[in-house]
Formats: sequence, structure tokens, C-alpha cells
Amino acid sequence: MGVSGPIRVVVAKPGLDGHDRGAKVIARALRDAGMEVIYTGLHQTPEQIVDTAIQEDADAIGLSILSGAHNTLFAKVLELLRERDAEDIKVFGGGIIPEDDIAPLKNLGVAEIFTPGAPTTAVVEWVRTHVRSVAA
Repeated sequence: MGVSGPIRVVVAKPGLDGHDRGAKVIARALRDAGMEVIYTGLHQTPEQIVDTAIQEDADAIGLSILSGAHNTLFAKVLELLRERDAEDIKVFGGGIIPEDDIAPLKNLGVAEIFTPGAPTTAVVEWVRTHVRSVAA
């Protein structure tokens, strides 16, 4: 396909969750690592997140969910990506997600889940390794 330029990541806070410090920390770490980051802000719907990712030609969507609605919100984002023929956009996330929910989320198509305490370097390295190689 010949994709060039920096990796583009949409960082989003879906649903009613009003705490975005972690999302902003991840967004900054990805940006400082040379990626282009589009932060959508608080209270985004899955439709808004997918629309933004497609409009911005994003390589990945990173969802930050602390509200407990992770199963519903991840599933809806993945469903919308399928409907819009945009399954090439990888979805990863983090937040307060119980260990028992991680495997089912990955079975749905979530590429990776980062739990509280995950170092930002681990997130950056995962994105670099699994989203696409940065072309110079």
C-alpha cells in the first residue's frame, strides 16, 4: 500500500466517563514518540470516534474507558468500523478493565488492552510494533 508518514492515532474518551488524565498522558507520549495524535475530548459517541478516525485517515484508535462500559463501547466501535469497511484501523485501549474481560474483548477484535500502571513506554512500543512501521 505504500503508507508513509507518522503513525496516526485517534485517542478517544467514549461514553459518560469524565476523567481524561490518562488519555491525555497517552496522547502526549504517542505525540512525543513522533506519532500524529488526534484527541477527541470527553463524552464521544462510538459514531463520532469512528467518523473522526476515518476522516483523519487514522491507523489506530485508542480508547480510554473508566466507566465500566468497556464491553459495550469497544464492541460498538468495532461494529462501526466493520460497517464502514475500515477494519484496517486497529483498536486498542486501556482503563479500568477487569482481567476477566480482556480475553473476550480481544476475541471481539480489540488488538490490545493496557491496564492501570502500564508504562507509557509500553503503549508507545506496542503501537510502533503492531500498528504499522513508521516510514521515513
